[in-house]
Amino acid sequence: MVTKQNLTSTRYGDPPALHVHAINDLRFIRETMERAASFTAVPGWGMVAMGSTALFTALLAATRADPWEWLILWIGEAVVAIVIGSLTMGYKARRAQIALFSGPGWRFILNLCVPILAAVPLTAVLCLHGLVGILPGLWLLLYGVGVVTGGAFAVRVIPLMGFCFIGAGIAALFSPSAWGNIFLALGFGGFHLVFGAIVAWRHGG
Repeated sequence: MVTKQNLTSTRYGDPPALHVHAINDLRFIRETMERAASFTAVPGWGMVAMGSTALFTALLAATRADPWEWLILWIGEAVVAIVIGSLTMGYKARRAQIALFSGPGWRFILNLCVPILAAVPLTAVLCLHGLVGILPGLWLLLYGVGVVTGGAFAVRVIPLMGFCFIGAGIAALFSPSAWGNIFLALGFGGFHLVFGAIVAWRHGG
């Protein structure tokens, strides 16, 4: 038999259940949006700065006949580029109130950095075997892979830049080693300048 007390407990017991369901639905929606969101703190002007320093390094490296001097210049450029990219990305993320180490930001950074880190031991091994001429193609190729995989969580133009790097890396691997510096200037210099300007124009710096 349904009593007045049962009806009252049912009537007053429903709202908490509905409230819980609403919270769970909102949490699901928020998490889905975070997974689907694009990382928009890619630093366009930072990429332009990276491209400028890379072109300057390419000009200096072109005057070095010693492959070890050439290598030191480009390793130094890599360090400078990492510093520029990190600082400008952090600044843009803070300005836009975007979390770097959660959601799409973390996935972008992780996917970008893993192929770049893989280049470190490969560079060391190739240098030990005197195969410095392979490095330009290897660097461009691995950086391009990182940009493509990381760019899957970023603005749309970033994966396109990654494919350009991959193409330049493949071309460098099958070209005379003397052309390596030109390909590095094209990739780390030219591509960063062009795509950095596009990102800065379309996505707020």
